[in-house]
Amino acid sequence: MTRTRNPGTRNPGTNNPGTNNPGSRNTAAILTIILVSYFMILLDNSVIFTALPSLAVDLGLAPAELAWVQDAYTLVFGGLLLLGARAGDILGRRRVFVFGLAVFSIASLLIALAPTAWMLIAARALQGVGAAIVAPSALSLLTASFEGAARDRAVAWYAATAGIGASLGMLVGGAAATLLSWRAGFWINVPIGIAMIVLAPRFLPETPTSPGRFDATGAITSTLGIGALVFALLHGTDAGWGDPLTLASFAAATALLLVFVLAESRAAQPIMPLRLFSSRIRTGAYLVRLTYLGAMIGFFFFTTQFLQGVLGFTALQAGLAFLPMTVVNFVVAMAIPRLVARVGNTWPLVVGVALTLAGMLWLSRLAPDSAYVTGVALPMLLIGAGQGLAFAPMTTFGISGATTADAGAASGVVNTFHQVGMSLGLGVLVAVAAASDVQGEATETALTGEVSAALTAAAVLLGVAVILVLALIVPSRPRIPVVGGTVSTSLSTRPTRTLEA
Repeated sequence: MTRTRNPGTRNPGTNNPGTNNPGSRNTAAILTIILVSYFMILLDNSVIFTALPSLAVDLGLAPAELAWVQDAYTLVFGGLLLLGARAGDILGRRRVFVFGLAVFSIASLLIALAPTAWMLIAARALQGVGAAIVAPSALSLLTASFEGAARDRAVAWYAATAGIGASLGMLVGGAAATLLSWRAGFWINVPIGIAMIVLAPRFLPETPTSPGRFDATGAITSTLGIGALVFALLHGTDAGWGDPLTLASFAAATALLLVFVLAESRAAQPIMPLRLFSSRIRTGAYLVRLTYLGAMIGFFFFTTQFLQGVLGFTALQAGLAFLPMTVVNFVVAMAIPRLVARVGNTWPLVVGVALTLAGMLWLSRLAPDSAYVTGVALPMLLIGAGQGLAFAPMTTFGISGATTADAGAASGVVNTFHQVGMSLGLGVLVAVAAASDVQGEATETALTGEVSAALTAAAVLLGVAVILVLALIVPSRPRIPVVGGTVSTSLSTRPTRTLEA
């Protein structure tokens, strides 16, 4: 039994593993540029939550306008991800990555300077465009730059970044709002973005461009379809599920996504090759990510409200309250490569999702007199450990077996299900919270009831994620696939075994 390696991915005579040209490129620099850039995007998904009260006062935002500060970013980010991934395949991922960083940095500057609500919301939408370009390019550049054990470690770092980005975003947003201004959370992106733009061409390898053209039909229908679905959920939460615009948006989303699937089945160069879903493992990973992230966005959104609205925490204190979870998450995620080397990816995913479910069920039992330590912090430790275990296997299985030509598309689908899961999950959980509101109750009691109901629904989503893992991923017990003559050791559930080439 032998294991094959693509000789073109490693330079003989060097111990620097896993880049297209390891003799001339610094792998630590590559990983740092990718992770810092990805972290900026994740940060801005959550940095706004703890800063919303001060932002509303500063700009005089009405509740509907305040909601759109987050929704504009989410809507555009989720809608354009597949197009961003395809652009990297056609034009070269490093080139597209740098362009996305420029758009994201400019948008961050505009947000920090925004004098009015509409300019802030428009800049958040532009920031979503940059994020939709950077996110899939980051993952595909990572998978193209590393192989074997080096890729295992790189994916673990990437997953750790995904896991802790949201909770650190709460801390950064709260600290900025309390000590400086809500604008500081966006100012910080500008120098970091400039530094990454300067360093990326020097260290990141450029991937080959693909001859051909953009899948215009797929790009338009996927973007508008996902956008209409997210808008329908967000609008329905405010205006009601029977509202004509809500119903029309759902109908438009259904029609557009059906046209998208039909177009992709016929396109010569689709932005989302349907063959990616021929693997039960990849399909399972996408669906698990959808439900898992739907639960986690509700966790951050509603736990923050409980901390500030019931326990009386300041924005900074609320951000610090997530620190125990962040530390546990990071420690566990860093142990993942060694754990995977012993037991594989499957069981860490099972245990990780189950631990997150246990923590969410515990957290959902919140009451107005709950103490922070026993009611919030201890459940957070379980959730943090679960995230640390689950994210790397979810990412690995989502790109498992994808060819080099499909790497960008697979990365785009991973990020699309990540972002759409957050958008759909938040819409559903906000609706559940609103339905649980009881008129006449004291403010703290009513808020606690809404938070408890939403977190209970989040636990249901995690229960679905557990079922999906057990039904689609565990029975497959994936072995190391040989793709294009290269063995991907990242995908093994028993990595100590080798395969016949």
